[in-house]
Parts: sequence; C-alpha cells; structure tokens
Amino acid sequence: MEAKQFTISKWVVKHAYDLVKANKGSAGVDAQSLADFDRNLKSNLYKIWNRLSSGTYFPPPVKAVSIPKKAGGERE
Repeated sequence: MEAKQFTISKWVVKHAYDLVKANKGSAGVDAQSLADFDRNLKSNLYKIWNRLSSGTYFPPPVKAVSIPKKAGGERE
C-alpha cells in the first residue's frame, strides 16, 4: 500500500462540502449541481479526498460572473 503524499482528514473534506452546501453553492464550469453531487455523495467525497491526499487534485476553473454596477457597466 502506497502512503499518501499529504495527510488530509476525510472530515476536513466533508466539512468543506458542508460549508459549500450551507452557502447554497451553485454549479461550476462542469455544470454539476449540488443535487447531482449528492446522488453519489460518499463516492464523490472519497474521490476528492483521495486526489487531494495524493497530490493529483487540480480544481476546475471558477465560473466567471459579471456583476452590474449601480453607475452602469459591469464588474468581473
């Protein structure tokens, strides 16, 4: 059995997920919603933990959202 490169508690990954869920996080560039992620929650959290602890997790880019300014224009 190969040792993990990083020591990351599975609890930390679950806690991060709980924070996203409490914040009503939206789908990212991969279009996966929380409802979709929840369908295989245990497996999905394990996959993220495994990739994080082995050093092979690279998060997808954040979805850009333009925010309208009161004076006109947009903030990106």
